[in-house]
Amino acid sequence: MSTPEPARDELEGSEQPFVAHLVELRDRLIRAVIAILIGFGVLAFYPGFGGMYDFLAAPLVSHLPTGATLIATNVISPILVPLKITLMGGFMLVLPYVLYQVWAFVAPGLYMHEKKLVLPLVVSSTLLFFIGVAFCYFLVIPAMSKFIQSFAPTTITAAPDIEQYFGFVLNLFLVFGLAFEVPVAVVVLARVGIVSIEQLKAFRGYFIVAAFVVAAVVTPPDVVSQLALAIPMCVLYELGIWSARLFIRHTKAPDADKRDDAAASGT
Repeated sequence: MSTPEPARDELEGSEQPFVAHLVELRDRLIRAVIAILIGFGVLAFYPGFGGMYDFLAAPLVSHLPTGATLIATNVISPILVPLKITLMGGFMLVLPYVLYQVWAFVAPGLYMHEKKLVLPLVVSSTLLFFIGVAFCYFLVIPAMSKFIQSFAPTTITAAPDIEQYFGFVLNLFLVFGLAFEVPVAVVVLARVGIVSIEQLKAFRGYFIVAAFVVAAVVTPPDVVSQLALAIPMCVLYELGIWSARLFIRHTKAPDADKRDDAAASGT
């Protein structure tokens, strides 16, 4: 009777020297930077630096009093700010390709069942980040601008500085983009075994309180933006619990089901 062969490690033979890893990392970073520069060039050609600036400023300008505009208090702001906005737009334009480079770098070191988890998370995190930024641009900033202007005395002429506005909008984009990653964070925590689905459900009330606290801290002191951040976070937390249950079911290691069956049968 022949003895069974030991299970072969999926990663056997895939090891690379440390220098080879550094070379690959360098190449992928160069590709990501080149892609960002290409995205920058595309947006610089159309709609152009002015077009990108006007697009970013539109949600605020549309709610300013008639005749009011944004101002530049720094000599080089009229050039520097549109360049920064276009560069940011170029990065977001090629973000899926940048994340693909990250995925391609780490993929050889992952087991097959881990690859099944990472690729959907990369795709979903990218989509959720874009949705968060779009939600902020099309809904939050216009509503917040309208709310703030409705409380401004008629003797005050609003003329925000373009650098301050750009920094303000960029911070909001990051806040809402990261806040919309709540489902991804929940799925990862549950999949790696840090928390269980039951614990996530039990923590629901604490998370709601934490969401409103975070919204009060990271958003401007107005009710509109705070509610616009806290409520979606609570909804996305529920979505994360539902998604975690599916991911855990479909991304188990090949021998995990056998262990579960053995444990259930008491063998």
